[in-house]
Amino acid sequence: MKRVSPSCPMTVAALAALTLISAQAQAQPAPDYPKRPIRILVGFSAGSTADLLPRIAGQRMTEAWGQPVIVDNRPSAGGIVAAEIVAKASPDGQTLLSVSAGHAVSAALYKSLPYDTLKDFSGITRFANVPSILVVSPASGIRSVKDIIALARAKPGTLTYSTPGIGSANHLAGELMKNLAGIDVTHVPFKGIPEAMTAAMTGTITFNLSPILNVVPLVNTGKLLAIATTTGARASALPDVPTIGESGVKGYVFDPWFGILTTAGTPRAIVAQLNQEIVRSMALPDIKARLAALGAEPAPLSPEQFDAHIRSEVEKFRKIVAAANIKVE
Repeated sequence: MKRVSPSCPMTVAALAALTLISAQAQAQPAPDYPKRPIRILVGFSAGSTADLLPRIAGQRMTEAWGQPVIVDNRPSAGGIVAAEIVAKASPDGQTLLSVSAGHAVSAALYKSLPYDTLKDFSGITRFANVPSILVVSPASGIRSVKDIIALARAKPGTLTYSTPGIGSANHLAGELMKNLAGIDVTHVPFKGIPEAMTAAMTGTITFNLSPILNVVPLVNTGKLLAIATTTGARASALPDVPTIGESGVKGYVFDPWFGILTTAGTPRAIVAQLNQEIVRSMALPDIKARLAALGAEPAPLSPEQFDAHIRSEVEKFRKIVAAANIKVE
């Protein structure tokens, strides 16, 4: 049998045609989707950033598709419980998962998870990049990261900080600060972001790391004092607040993000349809203004780009975990 050379014009044309047909098929809306209410699992408390973003997008999805979008909060184990439910759900696009950078952090922290972070999910899109802010009680007397460092060195092991759970992105952000600043402070995990911030407001703990969306209203009303941001650049919503790197912790940068996934094996046409609608809704002027007012910056990605981003984040966090010698059971 005569072999056909890959350079044969007819073969190239045929391959190009097949590629075009495949791309067109993926771009077509999935028939009869969604067939019933869509459920978005959130592994954190109501009112957290991981909860607020899918509620905003879900409202627009309901308006566009006429099917209810139900946000189902399962605040436990740093999002692992919610992730396991979605990993084992039917791959039909009816069950989604709202995630933070903590989703990739868990893969770096835990030797064993009830799912494979890189194989059991299909990325839909990143919602936004959302800076985390280091806050304290205004009554604490602390006014800067340098104050925290001085107190921690004067009384090793006595200062505490709160986050929404072991394995959350803010847990790793705090451990990175400890490692780079060379201080001994104790992590205190809470059920969710609201609870962790309340502990800071009441002075139960020394400081808290929480997403800017949750922090800004409390800072504006004087219930919390923002003293630093985890990101490489200052947050647009809090331009007078320095970065942790600017505040004496050389080399510190931690850029949190939030996004949405579904179960691996979900038809690509459904994944593409979800991506298109969520990206469209997050780009609407009123939504952009609402997020910008709180410091969140829409940062949409294609499904393929988001999958690649998660892979790169897992590798980055593994390096941070190793450097900080973080151990969890």
